[in-house]
This record gives sequence, C-alpha cells and structure tokens, in this order.
Amino acid sequence: MEQGMQRYFQPPRVKQSWRAVGMTAALWLGLASSSHAVPSYDEVRSEHRSSETLLLSREGELLQRLRTDSTVRRGPWVALADVSPALRTALVLSEDRRFYEHSGVDWAAVTAAAWGNLWNTRTRGASTITMQLAGLLDGDWRQGPGGRSVVQKVGQAVAAQVLDRRWRKDQILEAYLNMVPFRGEIVGIDALSQSLYGKAAHGLDAREAAIAAALVRAPNASVERVAQRACGVLQVMVPDDVAAKDCSAMQLYTSSVLQRRQWLASEGVAPHFARRWLALPQNRGHEQVRSTLNAALQRFAVASLQQHLRELQGRNVEDGAAVVLDNRSGEILAWVGSSGTLSQASEVDGVTALRQPGSTLKPFLYAQAMAEKRITAASLIEDSSAHIPTQNGLYIPQNYDRRFKGWVSARTALASSLNVPAVRTLVMVTPDAFFEQLKKLGLPLRESGGYYGFSLALGSSEVALLNLTNAYRALGNGGQYRPVSWALPRTDSRRSGDAAPGSEAPLQALDARAAFIVGDILSDNMARAPTFGTDSVLATRFWTAVKTGTSKDMRDNWAVGWSERYTVGVWVGNAGGEAMHSVSGTSGAAPIWAEIMGFLHRNVSSHAPRPPAGVLQQQVQFGALASGGTPIESARGEWFVEGTQQSLFAMDHVAGSAEQKSLARQKGSKSGSAAAAAAVRISRPANGTILALDPDIPPDSQRVQLVARQAGMAAEQDWRDGSLRWRLVTRQYGPPAAADKNAQPVMREVQRELGRGSQLGWLPWPGRHKLELLDASGKVLDSIALEVRGAGALVAGPEQIQSQRRR
Repeated sequence: MEQGMQRYFQPPRVKQSWRAVGMTAALWLGLASSSHAVPSYDEVRSEHRSSETLLLSREGELLQRLRTDSTVRRGPWVALADVSPALRTALVLSEDRRFYEHSGVDWAAVTAAAWGNLWNTRTRGASTITMQLAGLLDGDWRQGPGGRSVVQKVGQAVAAQVLDRRWRKDQILEAYLNMVPFRGEIVGIDALSQSLYGKAAHGLDAREAAIAAALVRAPNASVERVAQRACGVLQVMVPDDVAAKDCSAMQLYTSSVLQRRQWLASEGVAPHFARRWLALPQNRGHEQVRSTLNAALQRFAVASLQQHLRELQGRNVEDGAAVVLDNRSGEILAWVGSSGTLSQASEVDGVTALRQPGSTLKPFLYAQAMAEKRITAASLIEDSSAHIPTQNGLYIPQNYDRRFKGWVSARTALASSLNVPAVRTLVMVTPDAFFEQLKKLGLPLRESGGYYGFSLALGSSEVALLNLTNAYRALGNGGQYRPVSWALPRTDSRRSGDAAPGSEAPLQALDARAAFIVGDILSDNMARAPTFGTDSVLATRFWTAVKTGTSKDMRDNWAVGWSERYTVGVWVGNAGGEAMHSVSGTSGAAPIWAEIMGFLHRNVSSHAPRPPAGVLQQQVQFGALASGGTPIESARGEWFVEGTQQSLFAMDHVAGSAEQKSLARQKGSKSGSAAAAAAVRISRPANGTILALDPDIPPDSQRVQLVARQAGMAAEQDWRDGSLRWRLVTRQYGPPAAADKNAQPVMREVQRELGRGSQLGWLPWPGRHKLELLDASGKVLDSIALEVRGAGALVAGPEQIQSQRRR
C-alpha cells in the first residue's frame, strides 16, 4: 500500500522544481514583452481591408461595388453605432455576459471552467470577447485544430488584459464584430448581414441577431446545432416572447438563411469598366478608386440602352453597348458594356468585343481619298451594279436597300451610306493603303488589307467599339489621334513636372482638311436624305456629325458621331452573333446615340468647327446625264482641299475649262446625242463572268440575258434603244498551213453579230469570248470578256448547233 502511494506521490526533485520555476518566469517575461506589441485601435481600423472595392465617379458618387479579393468575403468597417442593438445584446449574452464588468479576463468564468474540467462536467467556457479579439489580432494566440496550448491560453489572457487597459469597451466590441469569422468565407458583421440577410448591419432583428451570435460560437456547425443555439440565445433575449420558445420554427428559418448568398460579387451601373479599371496595378489594395466616369451620364446611358432594347423586343436583339469620350482630354465619361439583365451574356463587354463595323469605316476611306486628292466632296461616283474581279472571283457589292441611285456626288454617297461608291473609292485608294490608314487611327485589324480586299470598305474586318469611337474622336479633333485616358489628371502634375494622362503629343493620323470636310458631310442632313429622309433621328438640334453602320445579315448595328465637345459610340446586336430582325441604322443604335447626345447638350451648345488652313468653299454646279436633262444634283456651296476646287461636275465636261465649254456649244445637239450614246454600257453580264452549261438542261432554257443601260441609270428604270448592236468575238485555232510537225496552230478571230436592241437573249456556246456593244454606226461603246464552259468539243457557232439539231 505504501509502495503504491509512493509510486503516485513521489516527492518533487529540487532540480526539476527550480527548472519549472525558471521556465515559468521566462514564459511570463516573454508574454509581458509581447503584450507591448498589441496594436492600437486606430492601427487596426486603418489596416482593415474590405474584399470589395468601390468605384467612384469623377464627382465622388458610388457607381460600382466589385469584389477584388477572392480569398475572403469582408465588407467595409462598420462603426458600433451602426450595428443593430439586438445583435450587440445577443453577442454579449452568448459570448461574454460580464463583458462590461471584467478587465479582459473573466476570472469567475476561468474558475468555473477549471472546476468543471476537474469534475469532468461541461461549462460555458472562459474565453471572453477581449481574449478572442486578442487571438484575431495575433495569430500566435489563435486556436488551432487541437485547441490552444497552455502557453497560448496564458498569452491570450495577458494580451486581453493589455487590450482592456488600452482600448475602450466599445472599441473592443466594434473591432470584434468587424473581424470575427462567421461562416465559410464570411468575415465581419457587414459581410454576414449582406450575404445572409441582404441588409445592412443596423437592420438586423432579434431572430437574425440570435443566428449571428450562434455562428460566432461554431461558424461551420450543422444547421441543427446553429438553430438550437440560436433558439437558446433568442429565449434569453426575449424571455416573454412565446414564439421564441418554438425551436422548430427557428430551425426552418435557420436552414433557409444559411443557404442564402444575397451579396452579389458585383453591383452597380458600371461593372465592365470597374473590372478593367480596378484590375490595373495602381488601383489594387484601395477600398475606393475614383474614375473618369460621369455619374449622371453613366446612369442615363444605361437606362437609355435598356429602354430602347425593350422597345425592340420581338426583333431578336438583346445586347448593346455605349461609350462616351471627351474630345479634348480623351477621358471616358460613360462605359456601358451590356444591357444587364436583358442579356443572356451580360458578362461580355460590348465596348471591347470585336464586331464587324459595317459602314462606319467609310468616313476614314473618303477622308483618305480626299487627302490624296483622288476625289473631292463634289466628285461624281457611279452608284450602279458593279462586278469587281478579284482573285477569289467577282465581288458584287449591294446597297442596304438593294437599289442604286445612279451618278451621285461623294458627299451624297458618304452621307447616304451608299456601298457601291465606297467600293469604287477603295479601288482607287487600294485595300493595303486603307489598312495602313486604319492602323494610324488606332484600329489594328487582325489580317492584312489584301486579306479583306475591297469588302474592307463595307466593314468586313472586326473592331472594338472603344477603338472605333476614339477613331471618330480623331475626326472631331482635326485628324489628330490620341489614346483614350482612363484616369483623371493629377492635381500635382504641374508641380511635379509629370505629364498628365492623355497629354502625350498627338499623332496627325489623318489630313486635317479632309477630316473637316468629312465632318461637314456627316453633319449634312440634306445629303443623307436619299437614304434616311430629312426627318431622321440623326438630325439633332445642335451641331453633330454621325455615321451609322450595319454588318452583314444585320448582326451588328452601329451609330458613332461627335459634337463640339463629345464623341459617342453605340453598338446594338447579340453577343452570340445571331442576326437581328429588321433592325436598321435608324431603329437600332441611332435612337440611343441621339438620346445620349441630347443629354450631354441639354445645357451646353455645340457649334460647327472652323475650317482649317488649306480648305476653301466654292459654288459648284452639276451637269445632266443627257443634254437638256435635270442636273445630277442641285447647285450648292462645297468645301475643297485647296488645289482641287472646280465649279462644274458633269459627265461630258471638264469643270472650269472654258475651251471645252465653247467646244460643246459648237457641237450643239449632235455632240449631246453622241455623249449620251458614249455613256451606254453593258450592264449584264459583268466583265469576267464564267458561265457553265448544264447538259441536262435544254439549250433554249440556258439563254443569257444581255442588257445595256445608260451609265448612272437606276436598275429599276426602263430604257430601250433598238439601234444598239451586239457582237461576239471568238478566238479559234485551226491546223497549221504546213505539214511540219513543229508548226504552231493558226489562231483567227471570228466575229458574229448576235442581234440588235438594248436587251437580247443569247444562246451561249463554249469558248472564251469578247462581247462588244456597238452603236448604229458600228462604233464600239463597251466590251467585256466572258467564258462559257461545257462538255464536248468546241463549237464554232450557233449555226453548227442548229445543223446538229436538224440531224
């Protein structure tokens, strides 16, 4: 018995006792020194970082909240006065009932916990709110998976007492509420209130506060345990409430609450801009970042875009984008990347997405042609059926309304957005030169000019709305190109000597004279009347220049233009590329563009720009297609690049040449009729046409219609001339004259007259032919080359076909 007692109660060794005392003293000294490292309340609050970043407008208004920290969900710091009294009460009752009485450590609770551990009974625990905050502030005192060690507990107690001496009780409770983890990634009372309840912390009621307090004790506990604890807290908070005693109802409500995630990762009116602007290195780590956006304009642009897309319901269009730039500084004043909830792809940023620009590239093409003095604004360009040979075959451009206007001036062609004259202009400029011009304007294309060919004039490439709008801004700035500015200029930039954003030297990407003339054309309401009418939505009450565009199959619709101070670009379509139904330039993007421009100039006027040096205005007159006919266009004052001006534009005159005028008067009516005849051309078939005969179709059913028309005549206009003759020239090869084996075959041209009249049905036969159109005197008016392919031997002529039929 005594030996057994000695085994359990051996006398302490002197060396071990002194060693334990020394270790304990060293521990207390270390803890005392570490307690001096406890941060102050102001330091903790200043170092608090929300997982959300707030995007502010240039005026300081909140535009967008965006989550920028994916590791945790933490809101901004919430003052204790902004926390629900119910939550403060619930937290103190649940975690630390003597919080306002003790000095950081609740020694009564420590004693009760020690006694409970001795007798193996469960107690409430001795960790106070102050001790838990000490653990949150210093990771050394934080509880691990296996609980806290004795050293950690002692250190936490010492730090808690230091905190209680240095901080006020309200500061301790406030910091604890902002730093305590609740559930999963949710940290702090603001994140909890927004995520689970969709409200601010000051709006929590007693039941919601009880659940929050229960989550503090066990953040990742099961729904049943959280509900059980919340029910107990609620009964202590409101002991007289009969409903609080029904824990089954609390369990149902808790289950519903813990499944909610009402705090969206992004919320506001500028999500796409915020993602790009806040991702830049200089904006990381800030809770608030100011931008160049104008708050009122941004909200108006979003509302206008959504309203008009709702009006287009039923036409298979759900997406849109808009951007507004300041002409002088290049600052982005509005950025609407999508239609929001109306779109099935709202995350796609329509401002930077690559889409086909349609006719919106035409102003740059005409400006380049004018700068190179290939055309003037009054030059006549034929708007008729065109068949342009390319290495891939014939390119046959069509106008939007499938009609041709005949001979028109470049002003009318550009303002009315006629396609064929634009393609004819690109033939003069060449696709490669136009490609280089677009690059200078900040429109980098994926492929070369040769890849796109002549379709580049009609926008077959892909560009972003932001780049296209900034290129139009260059037109408004006299051809000077600068990149857009994302940041506001620093107020201390002048003192520090640093360059402000957007202050780089501009690039003269386009001739200033040509840019001015193009702007004058795009502001001319009468010039666009042939296509848009005189009362279109493009006609604003103040000076603006605007161009619309529609891509192939109505997949994209654009309206881009500028005023004296602003440049606005709008795109409407579908992010997935589906075609819209009957959405034209004036019904799609143009109304939105006009509304945004109207909002910008509700209190600000816009005046036409002053002509630059080297531009002059002169009265011009236009001749008629035939003698005594109506002039092609009315007389007007026209702008010219100096050195290209002339007073008369006609098909059979040289403007400004008195010699030619007197010669024309001497010729009289005879010369007029000759000029009219000289203007007759072969309309169909086109030059370079290749026909393939089908042996299964009877020959009489494969006749080709030969059509001749006066140049500039609309396709639907009926015109007949029985004096015209059609002649076919075919090259044939015969056997050599000599019997020499090395002798070459003899080639001869066989001419055959096919018939008379401006229209003729021709029965084709295989071979390579030249089709000629002759007048009554036998003079060749026009000729084309064509090829007929078919099985069998080469047939010499139609007379042989007839002889074969008789056989």
